[in-house]
Amino acid sequence: MAFWKKKRNSQNEDQEREKKPGLFRRIWRKLRSIDWKNPVNRWRLLFASLFAVVALSGTMWGAIAFTSSPQFCSWCHEMSPEFVTFEASAHSEIKCTQCHIEPGVVNTLTHKVHSLKEVYYHIVGPPDPIVQTVAVKNDNCIQCHSENRLVSATGDLIVNHSEHIKEDIPCITCHSGVAHAKVVERGLNTQKDLDYWTLENTEKLVKNEYMRPNMGTCIDCHDKVNKGDRPWEDIQYSLPDNPHKDGHGKSDEGHAEAAEVAVLTEEEQAAEDRKKVQGVILQALGKQTDDVKISMDCSTCHMEVGIPDNHQVKDWKQDHGTSAIQELNECMDCHQDSKWIKHFQKEDIVSLIDAGASRTKYNPDPAVAKAESRENNFCSSCHSQRPDGHLESDVWLTAHADKAETKQQKSECFVCHDEAKLLENATITAPTEVYCEQCHRTGLKK
Repeated sequence: MAFWKKKRNSQNEDQEREKKPGLFRRIWRKLRSIDWKNPVNRWRLLFASLFAVVALSGTMWGAIAFTSSPQFCSWCHEMSPEFVTFEASAHSEIKCTQCHIEPGVVNTLTHKVHSLKEVYYHIVGPPDPIVQTVAVKNDNCIQCHSENRLVSATGDLIVNHSEHIKEDIPCITCHSGVAHAKVVERGLNTQKDLDYWTLENTEKLVKNEYMRPNMGTCIDCHDKVNKGDRPWEDIQYSLPDNPHKDGHGKSDEGHAEAAEVAVLTEEEQAAEDRKKVQGVILQALGKQTDDVKISMDCSTCHMEVGIPDNHQVKDWKQDHGTSAIQELNECMDCHQDSKWIKHFQKEDIVSLIDAGASRTKYNPDPAVAKAESRENNFCSSCHSQRPDGHLESDVWLTAHADKAETKQQKSECFVCHDEAKLLENATITAPTEVYCEQCHRTGLKK
């Protein structure tokens, strides 16, 4: 009997629970029961609506402001390279969004919606490396900068910004490293390197040469203009190469197909690129043979920096070896590859940190000068050509003895020649395959 009663009570409770309306239904019934003809109820609804709108707007604005701060970006470990370089840049006093979101409320809201994919990538794993795929617009830059600047802040570079803007050249084409020191091009923002990106390592990893416009960018673009191209019309020209062209961590099919039909090997392609760079350098030296729209001469872009006086003396081309050995560090101020090539070579972050921020002191060393002259595109563009002073080969063979008597004279010869035949795995090769022991089988006088 007790069991029956318990069961009966349970059934009654279930029936009562089923009859009790839910929360939303009770609210709806409450709203329907309100007398909306009463002015007091209408005013209550108005004030409640205003309060809800203000509260919602304030919450949204606060969320937008909070997620727009650089500190918010720094919370994600994968953004360490971008945050550290930003902190060291001239733009550290503004927000990231002032560059990366076009001006306007609509653009801000749209960008926040699109940025939800970054949350997804943060959870499942971000692309490696993170690459900028959307270029900074000119509208963002001119919020703070003038379009009419003619000379750089140092007073040396002649840069007619208004003329570049008239040609629709994006600011980012020249100023791509101004905020993030070209960490993508340098290969320093991979996942394995993130732990090295701390504020303590800033001076070792972020330097002015990566922040300022790269002379190689100017030269590359001017060279293409002289050939009738307008490279900046393709926005990819202004952005770093993206290995994830078809989504997160994927390559596009077109790129894969191109790789399959490529004729040149990696070594052949490197040689072709080297030849191209050296051709641009020779053009910049004033050896243009055709009419050009933009001269490559130093004075075209520089007011103060020009060809040094000692470079203009007679036979400088043949007699600069001694100066190169003694003052190689000064030579590299102008002739280093990074100033003449648009893209920086990949760097090793551990080596940069170990080397420190200070510039290594150079001690005159013929071996260092020889290696530099062979690897450096500027030097090898001339050193790969046979000097005029070598005369005809059959005459030079018996006439060069007095040109290679001293250690200093031999060091100049070894810029282009090796004493003995190099091993197959040699990393630094001479511009010529002719080596001394081909003839001097018994060796050389030391």
